[in-house]
Amino acid sequence: MDFTPPPLEDGFAAEKLFNSGFSYTYDDLIFLPHYIDFAADDVNLSSRLSRNIPLSTPFVASPMDTVSESVMASAMAALGGIAIVHPNNTPSRQASIVRAAKSRRVPILSEPVFASPSDVIESEEDFASSPFILVTESGTSTGKFLGFVSKTNWSNLNDKGIRVSDYMEAPPSVVPWSSDLAKIEEEFEKKNGNVVALVKDEEVVDLVTKEEVERVRGYPKLVTGGSVGADGEWLVGAAIGTREQDKERLEHLVKAGVNAVVLDSSQGNSIYQLEMIKYVKKVYPELDVIGGNVVTIYQAENLINAGVDGLRVGMGSGSICTTQEVCAVGRGQGTAVYKVSSIAYKSGVPVIADGGISNSGHIVKALSLGASTVMMGSFLAGSLEAPGAYVYQNGQRVKKYRGMGSLEAMTQGSDQRYLGDTAKLKIAQGVVGAVKDKGSVLKFIPYTLQAVRQGFQDIGANSLQSAHDLLRSRVLRLEVRTGAAQVEGGIHGLESYEKKPF
Repeated sequence: MDFTPPPLEDGFAAEKLFNSGFSYTYDDLIFLPHYIDFAADDVNLSSRLSRNIPLSTPFVASPMDTVSESVMASAMAALGGIAIVHPNNTPSRQASIVRAAKSRRVPILSEPVFASPSDVIESEEDFASSPFILVTESGTSTGKFLGFVSKTNWSNLNDKGIRVSDYMEAPPSVVPWSSDLAKIEEEFEKKNGNVVALVKDEEVVDLVTKEEVERVRGYPKLVTGGSVGADGEWLVGAAIGTREQDKERLEHLVKAGVNAVVLDSSQGNSIYQLEMIKYVKKVYPELDVIGGNVVTIYQAENLINAGVDGLRVGMGSGSICTTQEVCAVGRGQGTAVYKVSSIAYKSGVPVIADGGISNSGHIVKALSLGASTVMMGSFLAGSLEAPGAYVYQNGQRVKKYRGMGSLEAMTQGSDQRYLGDTAKLKIAQGVVGAVKDKGSVLKFIPYTLQAVRQGFQDIGANSLQSAHDLLRSRVLRLEVRTGAAQVEGGIHGLESYEKKPF
């Protein structure tokens, strides 16, 4: 009898681990360290959203109405990533959000609001989230710019029933829409003012204050150039459904200059999506279309064969999503990302890992398992750039965050994402909640990126492609963590500790 011990082996190759019949989440998995011969700052995280859209930062803001509108889109592009504008609005409104984001090159906190000289501003809600209302002849973005009303000046009015023309301020000095922070600061110094107007094709785009420029200057250095398309504008994506009326929505978005369109469905392997993919590629062949959501090889193959330029992976893994619980369908996100990426890369189709991201470690795992980018909702919700106002709840400053499968969101149109727009009864696949104030994405995303680089350094990968190669060559090894190992891997054994975000 041979008593020779078997060869020692550390961990498992991904191929073996993910064929064991278990559905793994990110927390279930841990990568084993590899060899380091480069600095963390040398890690290159550039990637692709889809076949034809490169990104210097592999981060995508989810198409949710409490996450992605024009302010988030501008900020994500400035950081080298991209936001996908949600479709829970009218086609013209979604197109205007895309247009607003693409019509500036500075990540300011403003959603432009317009009024005509004869209008009466009746309440603070008329300002929405903007500190100004822009006054044009027609009351729209295409009218001649006549002046502006600041929320502060309006608040100080004794008679708020008078027309805008009676108290609006004259137009400030103007700079081109594509001006960077340095150019805007130069204009402030030249005119000794506190406000400048961004103008594009003789139309006012927005106002920028000195205070806003100083705020942005106080954050970590932005990615040089950011995510910019061939037209010199920010890269901005948008989501649409798969119904006949979404073809009209798509037309509005294309006219607004959208760079990619995401077909928004919780279960993307449907006749409706396959037909919409073919329609988009036929009518707008230059537009990248991202399909999903999928979690299996079979689903992915169908969408790849139909012509998608990218795949969105995830079903029921989001913090506010209840699809797995309500419908008993889905997959652990770690397994889903690995399985879909394993087939998609053979066709050159990038994968977006959508959902389940709570920390930088989850991002390292998603990208190392084959994803090209990570799509985030709760991770970005609660930031300054997310839509909505802050409120205080149990002594904490929070913003609303809701799943697009919540009944509240469904009443505004998101039910077709769950193929429930024609159903007599609406079944919720998400909840409404709140997330703590995170500050600006311009601050915490650079720190998150650095943490991801350090994770890549530990596994011996100096780029996303390097991580994918190490995984597929079976050099990168994984193990499954027990519940006790997960506890040990986090903060434990302390009476109290101070947690600083960044």
